[in-house]
Amino acid sequence: MSRNVGVIGLGAMGLGVARSLLRAGFTVHGCDVRRDVLDAFAAQGGVACADPAELGRRCEVVLTLVVNAAQTDAVLFGENGAVPAMSRGGVVIASATVAPEYAVALGKRIEAAGLQMLDAPVSGGAARAASGEMTMMTSGPAAAYEGCNDVLEAIAAKVYRLGAAHGIGSKIKIVNQLLAGVHIAAAAEAMALGLREGVDPEALYEVITHSAGNSWMFENRVPHILAGDFTPLSAVDIFVKDLGLVLDTARRSKFPLPLSAAAHQMFMTASSAGHGGEDDSAVIKVFPGIDLPAGGRNNDKEAAQ
Repeated sequence: MSRNVGVIGLGAMGLGVARSLLRAGFTVHGCDVRRDVLDAFAAQGGVACADPAELGRRCEVVLTLVVNAAQTDAVLFGENGAVPAMSRGGVVIASATVAPEYAVALGKRIEAAGLQMLDAPVSGGAARAASGEMTMMTSGPAAAYEGCNDVLEAIAAKVYRLGAAHGIGSKIKIVNQLLAGVHIAAAAEAMALGLREGVDPEALYEVITHSAGNSWMFENRVPHILAGDFTPLSAVDIFVKDLGLVLDTARRSKFPLPLSAAAHQMFMTASSAGHGGEDDSAVIKVFPGIDLPAGGRNNDKEAAQ
């Protein structure tokens, strides 16, 4: 019989993970606040659950792919939360980007309930989640890995095992988000300067992506700008949150992060101007006096964090 695995949060990443698990032969239970998403998931062979508790009762392994710590708390321990409903010995794979100290505390609460937890933030974006090729930055006790090795193999191309203590995976993800946010902000600034100077934006993109100034984020995000398509794959407000976590982490040890602070202010400015729900490449809209392209390049690349 196939194993019962649950995915809480069927957004761009969670839905891709759930589909990868279905392809691998698991019985996959899904939970999301959007009824239309659940119905579509059920039509693809998944099992739709009304709430996290129903999912927890049915599953040996539960993945949380929600936005932040507050949502993680709500789906695991809130009203109709998954953790009280799960059988002892089950595993929670906690994959939201959260503060490392929160991951440590979460691990203790889950273990106190007779379960195991992996601190397991992810990277790679919707495309790699859908293909089962994410990168996972994991940490936790050996027993947690033993309970979900087959699940990890089905959803990730790289599973980094970073230690037995919860919080290590989240520390690595914080550093990744520092780079991701700064690189997106730098890409936007570079494109804004080129537009201000009247450079052909298509030519600028072509040259930079074949030159030393290129970055993964420049290559991935600038097509959204060239297409004039700011449909969110990863939103401005995600980096308001994540760079905030970066700065909070550094502040506790009185460690300066000037580039992160500047990038955070750029995303904050974009959000306060009403662009928080748009794709994170919309941070370019903070620059005055530039004419953004209305189209011209198909948006054929998925966002990644």
